[in-house]
Amino acid sequence: MTALVLFGGGGDLAMRMLLPSLYFLEHDGLLPDGLKIIGAARSEETREEYVAKVRAAVEGKAKADDAWSADAWAKLEARLDYLAVDATSAESLKPLRDKVGSGSVTSFLAVSPSLYARIVTAMRAAGLAEPEDRVVLEKPVGRDLESFRAIDDAVADAFGEHQVFRIDHYLGKETVQNLIALRFGNTIFEPLWNNLSIDHVQITVGETVGVGDRWPYYDEYGALRDMLQNHMLQLLCLVAMEPPSDLDPDSVRNEKVKVLRSLRPVTTDEVDRVTVRGQYVSGSVEGQRVKGYDEERGADSDTETFVAIRADIDNWRWAGVPFFMRTGKRLPEKRTEIVIQFKPVPHSIFDRDSRGEVRANRMVIELQPEEDISLTVMNKRPGLDQKMQLQRIDMSLSWGVNQKGAKPPRRRIAYERLLLDAMAGDSTLFVRRDEAEKAWEWVDGVSEAWAEGKVKPMPYRAGTWGPNAADLLLARTGREWKTNAG
Repeated sequence: MTALVLFGGGGDLAMRMLLPSLYFLEHDGLLPDGLKIIGAARSEETREEYVAKVRAAVEGKAKADDAWSADAWAKLEARLDYLAVDATSAESLKPLRDKVGSGSVTSFLAVSPSLYARIVTAMRAAGLAEPEDRVVLEKPVGRDLESFRAIDDAVADAFGEHQVFRIDHYLGKETVQNLIALRFGNTIFEPLWNNLSIDHVQITVGETVGVGDRWPYYDEYGALRDMLQNHMLQLLCLVAMEPPSDLDPDSVRNEKVKVLRSLRPVTTDEVDRVTVRGQYVSGSVEGQRVKGYDEERGADSDTETFVAIRADIDNWRWAGVPFFMRTGKRLPEKRTEIVIQFKPVPHSIFDRDSRGEVRANRMVIELQPEEDISLTVMNKRPGLDQKMQLQRIDMSLSWGVNQKGAKPPRRRIAYERLLLDAMAGDSTLFVRRDEAEKAWEWVDGVSEAWAEGKVKPMPYRAGTWGPNAADLLLARTGREWKTNAG
């Protein structure tokens, strides 16, 4: 590996996530020897000015994690360079090719996906799309299947599929990867991972923030395309996929595609029963009064800021097991979690009134605000009571929890792992083209059913868990969303 080029190198994603990730990798001694890191953007500035901006972005994060090192920064600084370019112009990119020199290049497009087609065309003409080069695409690629294919066709004209790394940073999270180890590295879970033992699955991605001045983007995408099409369907696939034959990238991704192919389409006749659209109105979040979405954008809109949906996977393993997904802005908590709700015991020998309720086992895979995997089991309450009393025990399966004096590893930025993998050519945690197409195909079906059924967003007060219909989505099946209280 010779160079990592960050197109949009002075933008929010680069400064907030990518460059801090590269610093932490440098700090831990994980960056390849001889790697150059080149920021490429439109702004006219010197290398020294760019390096100063990078340091300002990196130092605060590093000190917050007690990981600031003058030596690590000096090593990273020596790798850094900057070039002002128009990334859509092959002529403008030729100096970048010269600066890179000989060897392979990984280019990260941290820019608007609307520019991808023009940029990769210019990269090809400038010699930045050679057989050993790679390109990383940040989501979302397109806003539906048709636009995705138009962009990806241009990418395919410049790069082979093995050179394309479509990134979803959720897949870089340690706990998401640990889900694979948990399922396929232990005999106690996989035999239970089916419709005989599991009652249902919940996937929640809650955000307390509003859309704010990002409303032009959100008006185009909405919560369905912004969150559910990529992050949430990726999590669903990892929970539901069959065991791959090995950890080869295509072996894993083949199984994820099978899940997407098995998703039951959402039809106009059922769209009101299995989906909920919502849009936040003014309310209170974390003790602060906040505006509604229409107030933020200054006009009425039919854009959804909340989606709840029931997905059914029509295959032998998951027949009859509903997957409930919800995501939204201005919710009470910032929380991302997967809940595996097991079925209750077929018959309880314990008297509920005098000995405690026997609650069904549950596994919770928490991604935000902390990363953890916990398992809820029933246990005897300690004591000498003649009647056995039961209590619920939550056991953490996270690293080092029951090891005295164990210090857990630093919580990594998800991009750290993904940047390393992209530079190494490992595509296991990246999205293949047919995988993205199947996800768009299913989401387009939901969007079309909304349009045909004239489904408008229901209002929900900021600081609540969405419209009441989201609770009814589960209640009509005799279930309820998990709360932090239980």
